[in-house]
Amino acid sequence: MHAKRSISARKLFSWLGAAAALAVLPGCATVALTNLTPSSLPENPSQIYTFTLRAVPKSNTVVPDSLTTHLVVDGQIFDMKKSPVGGDIYEFDYQLPPGRDQVAYYYLADFKVQGNGTEGAGQSWSDTLHSSIVRRYVLSLEVTRGPVGARVGVFGRGFTPQDLVGFNGTGVRTVYLSPTALSFFVPALPAGKNYSITLGSAAGNSPIGTFRIDPTNVTVAPSSLALAPGESQSLTFTIPNPAPSGGLLLDITTDAPESIIMPEVTVPEGQTGVTVTVQGGKPGGGNLFLKGYGESDVTVPFTVAAPASAAFPAAPARGK
Repeated sequence: MHAKRSISARKLFSWLGAAAALAVLPGCATVALTNLTPSSLPENPSQIYTFTLRAVPKSNTVVPDSLTTHLVVDGQIFDMKKSPVGGDIYEFDYQLPPGRDQVAYYYLADFKVQGNGTEGAGQSWSDTLHSSIVRRYVLSLEVTRGPVGARVGVFGRGFTPQDLVGFNGTGVRTVYLSPTALSFFVPALPAGKNYSITLGSAAGNSPIGTFRIDPTNVTVAPSSLALAPGESQSLTFTIPNPAPSGGLLLDITTDAPESIIMPEVTVPEGQTGVTVTVQGGKPGGGNLFLKGYGESDVTVPFTVAAPASAAFPAAPARGK
């Protein structure tokens, strides 16, 4: 049989007053919860993702060392641990089930509060939060500056052969290497400027960063060409500094494509020049253009003329 304890009216009112004082301390105002988990999480093979929270007591009514934090995801509650970085940071490594690319979660914080000589339980909670698993992302550019024609690597995850690198929204020559690497050639755009680099696909454009085009010069010898149809001649391109990693592509165009035949021109990595063989096509004339080098375009005029004997065949011998 339990004996009943009587409580005086003064003690009863004192206890009710303390309880009311604790009740007006809402959890969300007592401990501030700040989500430090990114809204986009790069996919990793283990499918384990770190959720990070900052929990800071905002009232001196919180009992020291009474604070515990929890991650609530998929209906389960997981105890978080103090982060090695210190401070008021807490972490939990959660393994996402296979096939998931979205996760919804929220945080809980439990603690004790005291006031007017009375101690009670308090709790804070966050709003529902969302993070997505990104299976396609860019980690870095191999370099962030270079001359026109330089081949630059892009490293990341989820690349496809249809990807296209863009400079200020305009696609440039892109080479697919693997799901984790591709490269592009710096286009013939004005030097001395920074350009916004994006990676485009059917899913849209993703920002990569900025790239600065540095000025450089190219000299061409000879400075003009005179060819006959089918005749070949050497053309040498020289740059002031050794070509960067991957070589230096010289993007050459012409206004008379039927009159000149020439291969793609790339200065090999570490070299300062390259010689190619050009061949005359149909009779005519025009120019070779190399943009983006020096203060103005490099222009090489050419003519392709049929031999005089072909243009004016000899008259047939007349019989005696």
